[in-house]
Amino acid sequence: MAAPIKFPFRPRGGQPREDTTPKRGLRRYLLELKESNKEFWLSGHAVFKLLSLGCMISALDYFETMLPHPVLILLICMEAAICIFFIFLNTLAINRYIPFVFWPMADIFNSLFSCVFLGGGIYFAFKARRLLPKPYLTAMILMGAAAICSFIDMLLQFQHFRGLRLRKW
Repeated sequence: MAAPIKFPFRPRGGQPREDTTPKRGLRRYLLELKESNKEFWLSGHAVFKLLSLGCMISALDYFETMLPHPVLILLICMEAAICIFFIFLNTLAINRYIPFVFWPMADIFNSLFSCVFLGGGIYFAFKARRLLPKPYLTAMILMGAAAICSFIDMLLQFQHFRGLRLRKW
């Protein structure tokens, strides 16, 4: 009896391959990680998050060379920490494992509040000093750039809501 013919491809009418997607464990997580990151990194969402984070860290560095009000340092550190949290959340696909929070809405609110807080921080920094030395002014400009990046990030996130329809009760 001859050995069966092995095709390098599936011939027509042949049996479909069985699903080789891992069902549990680290392999499944790595597959989900690979698939879920594409939208975050390719849609421009991650770029503006990283730009905003870079501007906040640079502003913090410039403020540290001066002696600003501690509220400004606290504000920038808080916004940078929250931005790092959302980058971490989206990069490692942790949001898939916490389904009771609607993450796109939480991310939109984060970007909105970040924009408002950074704008308020600029206003507070402007009112706190009469003279604006060059590092202080540069830090204020970087805070403004971070606020603009947060606003653009918020606008990019509205694509999650395009296909949604409201339920009629």
